[in-house]
Amino acid sequence: MKLNKDLTYINDILLRFGSYVYDRDMINRLELMKMEIQELHRNGLISKEEYLNSILIINKRKDEER
Repeated sequence: MKLNKDLTYINDILLRFGSYVYDRDMINRLELMKMEIQELHRNGLISKEEYLNSILIINKRKDEER
């Protein structure tokens, strides 16, 4: 299932920096992931490509959850 792979991609990025996001509500979880990814990018810890791919995955998943 591609969506699980995509979320695994984001979790792998977050785990590199010691962050794990969990919330029972998927929309909240995606928002928290987005905030973490944005902070990592703002601080120059992830590449632009990782940032853009992650935001794209999160936005797609949020659309599917609604």
